Amino acid sequence: MTIDDSRIEDSRYEAVSSRDARFDGMFFFAVSTTGIYCRPSCPAITPKRQNVTFYRTAAAAQGAGFRACRRCRPDAVPGSAEWNARADVVGRAMRLIGDGIVDREGVAGLADRLGYSARQVQRQLNAELGAGPIALARAQRGHTARVLLQTTTLQAAEIAFASGFASVRQFNDTIREIYAATPSELRSARPGRGSRFGPVAPANGASGVPLRLAYRGPYASAEVFDHLTARAVTGIEEIVGERGSRSYRRTLRLPGGSGVAEVAEQPGAGGWLECRLHLTDLRDLTTATHRMRRLFDLDADPCAVAERLGADPALAPLVAARPGLRAPGTADPHELAVRAVLGRRELCDEIVAAYGQKLPEPSGGLTHLFPRAEDLAAAEPRALRTLATALADGSLILDPGADRDEAEQQLLTLPGIDRRTAGYIRMRALGDPDVLLPVDVTVRAQTGDGERWRPWRSYAMHHLWARASGS
Repeated sequence: MTIDDSRIEDSRYEAVSSRDARFDGMFFFAVSTTGIYCRPSCPAITPKRQNVTFYRTAAAAQGAGFRACRRCRPDAVPGSAEWNARADVVGRAMRLIGDGIVDREGVAGLADRLGYSARQVQRQLNAELGAGPIALARAQRGHTARVLLQTTTLQAAEIAFASGFASVRQFNDTIREIYAATPSELRSARPGRGSRFGPVAPANGASGVPLRLAYRGPYASAEVFDHLTARAVTGIEEIVGERGSRSYRRTLRLPGGSGVAEVAEQPGAGGWLECRLHLTDLRDLTTATHRMRRLFDLDADPCAVAERLGADPALAPLVAARPGLRAPGTADPHELAVRAVLGRRELCDEIVAAYGQKLPEPSGGLTHLFPRAEDLAAAEPRALRTLATALADGSLILDPGADRDEAEQQLLTLPGIDRRTAGYIRMRALGDPDVLLPVDVTVRAQTGDGERWRPWRSYAMHHLWARASGS
């Protein structure tokens, strides 16, 4: 171990000793004397330093033979902000694995999307994270299974296949290995609604799957909901209730069918947003959860953002006024790209009404799924038509693992898409936290090229927009 590695581990142990929730999801620690691994904020007695080993991912801790702590639920932490910030193959792979690519297309499908061989992807993930794509996907399946066991009344066999397991035996073996409990024991150990780390009260399939979408640090939920309210498209999105207690509802086009997501504005006391997912196919639970996390920017590190932006005199008052301001992403990159090209919300409403797929039954004000790219290949204006054609034929890739530089350059070759629109798509559809869009002359004179805001220039843009709107 190098001196730098030793210092990193010492700082991690300090975070564990102080039970610092800011580091939940950024690393995990395992205790040799108990055989369990935990999140940094675990409320249990702090173990001795010599008994602690640190891991970058839960999958790595599981691969080393440790089981998940039943008290702190380390599988229910926010994701690391590092994966959104990184543009290399590891960051791209982690975003794709989170979206369920390995379960749907296997390691070969993941490698193909990244433009590497399966062996290269395996080697890079193992070298940096201590776990390969199969182990990372397996850990994710285990978490999905636990959520379904503790929040629904589905039979274990149904949960096994809904979670992505190939067989009931594989499901049983994985649950025992990760949680040191059978599925029945895990279900009977369901935490109560007031539990800090556990899921919400159980529900049946008809009322959807209730979740707690965890985040770290402060979360400016009012500003996020204001942002979504101002841009809501009729038929696929609606916001109900008064400011401070609103619910955001939207339809989702998922690999196995359609879905409806509901997210409450009021944050939970333990650092989460209440969410309920109504899915045609429960196998889409992992994907739907990941997409809502991206939409609400729940894996961000607001402390790191505030530290960098708050050091700038021009932004310090804005950062102080809106702690935890986020940069909302999207639940569907193709949808976001279309909306960015159309610009006006009224045009988006018209496109949904003309080309959107109707839900079998309306859900409140939700009536449609957003049109697929291939459905818009003959639509007007020309910029929309050429974008839709590029998305439909695969010449433009806007999935979670897309190469951001390559996607932006490809967008700029399409007629009708200027640098600002391409940058906006990069910011929201591809979740890039470091995008500075062209701004008016006055702001440009104050900000220059924004180099001092890297790698969080997207958040700087949201602070500037919030100031301009007075929200």
